[in-house]
Order: sequence, then C-alpha cells, then structure tokens
Amino acid sequence: MKILVVEDETKVADFIRKGLEENGYSVEVAYDGQMGERLALRNNYDILLLDIVLPLINGYELCKRIREKKPLVPILMLTALGTIDDKLSGFDSGADDYLVKPFEFNELLARIRALMKRSTGILHTPSILKVADLELNLDKKMARRGNESIELTAKEFSLLEFLMKNKGRVLSRADIAEKVWDITFDTGTNVVDVYINILRKKLDRNFDQKLIHTRIGLGYTLNDK
Repeated sequence: MKILVVEDETKVADFIRKGLEENGYSVEVAYDGQMGERLALRNNYDILLLDIVLPLINGYELCKRIREKKPLVPILMLTALGTIDDKLSGFDSGADDYLVKPFEFNELLARIRALMKRSTGILHTPSILKVADLELNLDKKMARRGNESIELTAKEFSLLEFLMKNKGRVLSRADIAEKVWDITFDTGTNVVDVYINILRKKLDRNFDQKLIHTRIGLGYTLNDK
C-alpha cells in the first residue's frame, strides 16, 4: 500500500512516515501543497494524508484540485483545525475522512484501513443509484433528475448517496451527522437541516413529485411515494 503524506512540519511528517512504514506501508512525503499536488497527480497512491495549513497551496484547495483529476482516491485530512466548520470545509473540499491532531496513532491506522476497505469495495457496489427519476452515478460523481443535471458539492453528494442507499427509511439528524459528517450530533448545530434544505432546492424545487420528506420529531426520508 502506497501513501502520500503532505505535511510541512518535518518532525510530524517524519513521525507519521516512520509509524506507517513500521506497519508495512510505503510512504512518500511532500512538504508543501505545490509538491503535494505534483506528486499526487503524477503517481498512483492508495491513500492521501493532507494537512490543511500548508505553504503555497492550502489543504482545502489541494484536496479540490486532486479530487477533480482523481475522484476515487481516498483522502484523509490530518490537521490541528478541529472545529465543526473546519471539518465541514474539509468534507466540502472532497475529503473522505478527517482526523484532528493530536491523535493516537492506532486511530490513524484504523481510519486508513477503513478507507482502504471502502475504496477496494467500490467495484462491488452498484455504480448507479435510482429513486424515481433521480439517478446518482457513484463512479462519475454525477447526479441527474429527469433530463436535468444537478451540480453537487462533495458533501451534498455524500448526503444524497446516504439518503438514496437508505430509501424509505426515516433517518434521524444524529444518524445523518454520524454517517455523513463523522461527527456527534449537537442539538445546537443545524448543519444537517441546512444541507437537507440545499438538496431540496436542487432536487425537488423544479419537480412536482417531491422526494425528500420531513418526519416531524423523527428526521428525514427520501422516498418516491
């Protein structure tokens, strides 16, 4: 397994590289965003570990650029920026997971194994999800309803994928927050409601049949009935 670590702090980069190599991974290190972009696009890696605060190109922008050219490579953001807004920005830029420094190295290894398992299982899952006239292409990362193409951010796409894979099930805000954002739902946070409303505008506004429904006091469901 080949991993690219993009980290500008030499001691941190060496710590991560040494730990990963001791666990059997092949590791390359880039010390700024520009070098990270060049290596990520030129070589094939099984997973990318990106810091956010980087020289030349920050981790958010770097993630977006890589995601445009390599939409399927697993990306884990590894950073000291740990607020909910930081995490949402990371996911919206295209990251698959987000781990806050300082961290237990065993947790990093567990996150890497989970991402690797998820990525190697891509070919064994349906590449297109369908509900009524709504289609979600998991390979091309594209959404379409009827004849209309729908532009989605990375996190909007993940939310829609989760809803479609659980068609007909009522999903609580806590379920959605945990599975889509990997965060514990805080009743003072309205991020789930905000993103549901964004999806509603993009998916349902121009169509008579509404697919996203609210179950008051319970959560949300995507259904064609």
